[in-house]
Amino acid sequence: MEYRQLGTSDVHVSEIILGTWAIGGWMWGGTDDDAAIAAIRKSIDIGMTSIDTAPMYGFGHSEEVIGKAIEGRRDQVQLLTKYCLRWDLEEGTYYFETKLPDGTPTKVYRNARKHSIMKEVEDSLRRLGTDYIDVYQCHWPDFSTPYEETMEAMDELLKQGKIRAAGVSNFDTEMMQRCLSVVHIASNQPPYSMLKREIENDVLPFCIQNNIGVIVYSPLQNGILSGRVTMDRSFPASDLRHSSPYYKPENRRRILEFLDRIRPIAEAHNATLAQLVINWTIHRPGVTAALVGARNPQQVKENAAAAELSLADEQVAQIDALLDELQLAV
Repeated sequence: MEYRQLGTSDVHVSEIILGTWAIGGWMWGGTDDDAAIAAIRKSIDIGMTSIDTAPMYGFGHSEEVIGKAIEGRRDQVQLLTKYCLRWDLEEGTYYFETKLPDGTPTKVYRNARKHSIMKEVEDSLRRLGTDYIDVYQCHWPDFSTPYEETMEAMDELLKQGKIRAAGVSNFDTEMMQRCLSVVHIASNQPPYSMLKREIENDVLPFCIQNNIGVIVYSPLQNGILSGRVTMDRSFPASDLRHSSPYYKPENRRRILEFLDRIRPIAEAHNATLAQLVINWTIHRPGVTAALVGARNPQQVKENAAAAELSLADEQVAQIDALLDELQLAV
């Protein structure tokens, strides 16, 4: 496993980062805490030591599970968490409505105001059982708050030693430019996969030019690129894949045909399709690391092994050519 520097910060992250949205349970049909804790500990054991989470992942539950899993091992991991999404305060930019674990309806707001951040960081530190966060990221832009105010809070937290680096997530180039006027951001966390490559047009070049790390999420596009999702598999309404455009029958059929065409490359490396996809992703120009979710130790082990592949230039070119031919309705 290679460790890569995030921008100009002193934080180095594993090139494959454990994503923990699913272990929060929310929008993923529940979770198994024991399996999740075992997965996190397995990740640390095999060198995939960076863990990404957010309060929104299970309304704090993901952070709490991570806190239990890393007890006594804090110095071995890099913790990346987020702020900005509040379900307990009606302030900021209205985002969506959902339900708490007990079924109570709640509204979620994007709130990146300084006073809100200062509360959120203390809540996250408590749930994670630590006194500092390695990378603290703005989960989504809050259009009701100046980005400069948000970054002033990051600057203060950096000076207090409560965070080691400031990051953002889902920010475009103009937003990042305004952030840079206050504090250097170590990373941006945008969506990116073989199927969703818009950031190659602007975000990736901007980050390369400004020495900002890029941690991409959903490299397997919510699992569709794993090759394990058949045409007849269905998902409950509570599962985000139920409404994903990539899971629509026609798109799913075309994606599965594409995966069949690159399968020989995976087999040549004695690898799974998921491992091939992850490896392709972490070697794209400008990509620092990729978030990959896992619910149990076996999935963690499989994901980490993706870093061991060494694709030939002609194999990468073959994959890219097939991607250029892939037409989806999204």
